[in-house]
Amino acid sequence: MRISVIVITYNWPQALDAVLQGLERQRELPFEVIVTDDGSSEETRKVLARHARTFPVRLTHIWQPDDGARMSRARNRGILAARGDYIVLLDGDMVPSAHFIADHRAFAQRGCFVQGSRMLPNEQATRRMFANGRFQPHFFTRGLQRRRHSLRLLWLARAWAQPRTTRRGIKSCNMGFWREDLIAINGFNEAMTGWGREDAELAVRAFNYGLMRRDMRFAGMATHLWHRSRKYEGRSINDEILDVAVARGLQRCEHGIDAHLGEFAQPPEDLRADVAA
Repeated sequence: MRISVIVITYNWPQALDAVLQGLERQRELPFEVIVTDDGSSEETRKVLARHARTFPVRLTHIWQPDDGARMSRARNRGILAARGDYIVLLDGDMVPSAHFIADHRAFAQRGCFVQGSRMLPNEQATRRMFANGRFQPHFFTRGLQRRRHSLRLLWLARAWAQPRTTRRGIKSCNMGFWREDLIAINGFNEAMTGWGREDAELAVRAFNYGLMRRDMRFAGMATHLWHRSRKYEGRSINDEILDVAVARGLQRCEHGIDAHLGEFAQPPEDLRADVAA
């Protein structure tokens, strides 16, 4: 099983730097890392170029113009560009623990997708992490929410991961899917822009398609660096699109991954090739 990690980023190069450091220090490396970029400036390219000098696996960068928050489109392009069998979705402010990839591999199961967890350092704790360069909190770290997720207890994680169907706690910042399943449901819904609900809508269609959800608690940990919330107040058009998917039992979305078919007939360039040249 070849694991492709798709990291979505937008104009936070310091956080992306920490995420890439976490990925290159994995006890078990992925097949490739694809950074899909929703319109970042040149500073993000510089971070990627620096990591390409020593990165241990294939590293690619897919950029799209900054035209508002188009996370669904960015992720769909990353999924199509991937050459792995299994996709791990990771946000560009989620620093993975050393066993992150190994745990995703262990919990991958046909007919299911995996919902991972996260630790939430507060603003002060996040500042300390950037200052000292250490992004792996422990149970007693000051300013840490969801601190139970700092515990790696595989026996408990396996007991917790019974397949089920519930939308509660769906977060695309740490998820694992078989690539063929994402293509079958047409990926993320690109009619959904701005903040939120695109992950819940994806999960609804996955359930309608027949997939189950496995929660990965006490394994596959990642540290979600603090930032100001981008949540909207009240309902948005994304809520209405989600309601339609639920009411109609949709499996595929109309505006999805198939809009980009053929774009990556040739795989994106490995950034390490530029260094070698």
